[in-house]
Amino acid sequence: MKKALIPLVLFLALVIFLAVGLTLDPREVPSPLIDKPAPAFVAPTVAEPARRLARDDLLGKVWILNVWASWCGACREEHPVLVDFARGRQLTLIGLNYKDEREAGAAWLQRFGNPYTDSLFDPDGRIGLDYGVYGVPETFIIDRQGVVRYKHIGPLTPEVLRERVEPLLKRLAA
Repeated sequence: MKKALIPLVLFLALVIFLAVGLTLDPREVPSPLIDKPAPAFVAPTVAEPARRLARDDLLGKVWILNVWASWCGACREEHPVLVDFARGRQLTLIGLNYKDEREAGAAWLQRFGNPYTDSLFDPDGRIGLDYGVYGVPETFIIDRQGVVRYKHIGPLTPEVLRERVEPLLKRLAA
């Protein structure tokens, strides 16, 4: 009798497991970087190849790192949202031009607008790899001490900015 119940118990466990999985948001992949220091970098900027920006240059500021590329379709969807978000705000928004050609990235910013305080050039994806990027766009919020506080996978939307990013930026700036 007990052996006959084993398949039923296994089936019910599988149903529960799948039901819980269906309630999760696939865009919310936990990052091992949350509440840990942001990985260090020193990189040239897209606009000025001779000028370098380091993570340590940003210590003391709350800043956003937005990973993008000119070849990325979802980045094209996100970009006007970022341009609008950055307009009129005092914020440090750093772009990370990921696995792209410098000329293509510069042309993209000139054509669609540049919301970034600076945009770093990461042609081989090493900085992105250190941040755990596996697709673009991805966005990170880093506090004044250089600790990663939030990661968003996929394009930022007005709703995500309003409901998650803006409240977090206000808390971190206080």
